[in-house]
Amino acid sequence: MYWKAELITHRKEKRIAVYFEKDAALISRIKALEGSRWSQTLGVWHLPDTFENRLKFQIEVTPKNRPSPEGIRQVEKFKKWLLSRRYSNRTINTYSEALKSFLTFYNEKPIEAITNDDVIRYNNEYILQNNLSSSYQNQMVNAIKLYFATIVESKIEMDKIHRPKREKVLPNVLSKEEVKLILNAHSNIKHKAMLSLIYACGLRCGELLSLQPVHIDSKRNIIIIKNAKGKKDRIVPLSPKILVMLRDYYVTFKPQTYLFEGNIKGQAYDDRSLQQVMKQALKKAGITKPATLHWLRHSFATHLLESGTDLRYIQELLGHNSSKTTEIYTHVSTKSIQQIKSPFDNL
Repeated sequence: MYWKAELITHRKEKRIAVYFEKDAALISRIKALEGSRWSQTLGVWHLPDTFENRLKFQIEVTPKNRPSPEGIRQVEKFKKWLLSRRYSNRTINTYSEALKSFLTFYNEKPIEAITNDDVIRYNNEYILQNNLSSSYQNQMVNAIKLYFATIVESKIEMDKIHRPKREKVLPNVLSKEEVKLILNAHSNIKHKAMLSLIYACGLRCGELLSLQPVHIDSKRNIIIIKNAKGKKDRIVPLSPKILVMLRDYYVTFKPQTYLFEGNIKGQAYDDRSLQQVMKQALKKAGITKPATLHWLRHSFATHLLESGTDLRYIQELLGHNSSKTTEIYTHVSTKSIQQIKSPFDNL
């Protein structure tokens, strides 16, 4: 099977594009790779531009685009430390890739000689020059601080490593009418149930896909969210309407291990497939906004707030550590704003 790989920049991020003739086996293999995504715009599968992926797809690897041998050993040591502390796989991958990028930038400098000035230079000459997001920069700061605080002694002063100024971005919210159109767009009861459950309970995508039938407590009218973000369990109310829908779904699909399974029994539904379910629902509903699954969670919180639910309860339902995280929804709630009369009306 002929294939070709090349470096690309997609949405301001360096990626490796892999071109090949449509083949189910190859698609399955590339979907299994960490960080792989399909670009509808480019019509190509693409992966993170990492040292391992460059080797895997035979893209030239030079000393300039990988850490020094000692840097590689340190990244592996950091990974093992994170694993021993039971960090999530996503956090381990995110932090180790951020550290690898940083040590690649300084692959000709002894690690113990790296200083705070080097962190500033990396921010200016790599993060900013490549138009990388402030959230990526923040992840890099987290990784560097944790690595130098736990793995190796250096000249870096942790307290002086600054974080990027937070962007004050408001969460995207759909109207109740738009949510209703999205949830009713699919005739397939599995697709309908998945989207409905995200909105009805304010779930994250990963939380939905990790649900098992035993987590649905119909006698107490609750759903138990196990091992969510921050390795915390929480409880959310179970809507009677959702319970009826779930019972119909269960009778039809008879899931074995996870509440929502893919084509292979016993394996959780794929998150990329769930994203496609959302995209198809938007298209069927005639909604042109670039809404994502997380918009349903934002809409759940905002609609609760607008109906008079106390912010503290919303914080518990969403699983937020800090009330400040939940308070962002007060800025997108339109209930009070709509009651303000514009001075234009009095002209």
